[in-house]
Amino acid sequence: MTVDPRHLETVADRAWPARQSAALGGWRLNASDGWSLRINACWPLGEPDRPVDEAIAAAEAFYAARGLPARFKLADGAVVPANLSEHLRARGYYPTHGTVVMTGAAVGQADPGASLSSAPDPAFEAVFVASAAGNAADARERLDALSRIPAPARFARLDQGSETAALGAIAVDGPWVGIFGMRTAPGHRRKGLARRILGVLLNEAQALGARQAYLQVEADNAPAIALYAGLGFTPAYGYRYWVAEG
Repeated sequence: MTVDPRHLETVADRAWPARQSAALGGWRLNASDGWSLRINACWPLGEPDRPVDEAIAAAEAFYAARGLPARFKLADGAVVPANLSEHLRARGYYPTHGTVVMTGAAVGQADPGASLSSAPDPAFEAVFVASAAGNAADARERLDALSRIPAPARFARLDQGSETAALGAIAVDGPWVGIFGMRTAPGHRRKGLARRILGVLLNEAQALGARQAYLQVEADNAPAIALYAGLGFTPAYGYRYWVAEG
């Protein structure tokens, strides 16, 4: 299936809602607490409503007013204008945090050991925070974003004995389903639980009408890329965040 990056970026923006948002024409300004880059960056997916350098300055002012650094999420094949990176580089920005968007068929399987809900429950939240490598603020911002996923959203978790061991979430938008919040508790890794959770989520997504799935993986996370590739996901395009020097 051929993927239109601009269309999928629009779907992904709806799926992971920021606490605050604004627009400069076709540029989307997302702001939260500053941790999850996707909801703390400008997504330039259409023509801005003013000359490009003025639009960059307006975006910088938007983030400065919220105590956040200005960041621009530039996705391959979806940036408007196409030469935006040249304008950003001239203002001292540089690319970082390369990410791969992978897509695959929304086909999975039910699992009797998994539980599904339409909102994250306390057990889901506890494991999500525990797996955040000590950054509770980051985990809380992401949980807040998960709780804002538009319906139909689903949250899955797998328990091992009395412990919640793995979890994940989906955002269904027409034929597309986005995979988010995949986590495995530290003591339960390398047991194939992530694969099982993904299967449960994709099975549910298919029942909700989705046919194609997407997910984002950091470009240097080779184990995760290999996991998803083994499940039939292939790279569709990449994106980087442009941030200012200093």
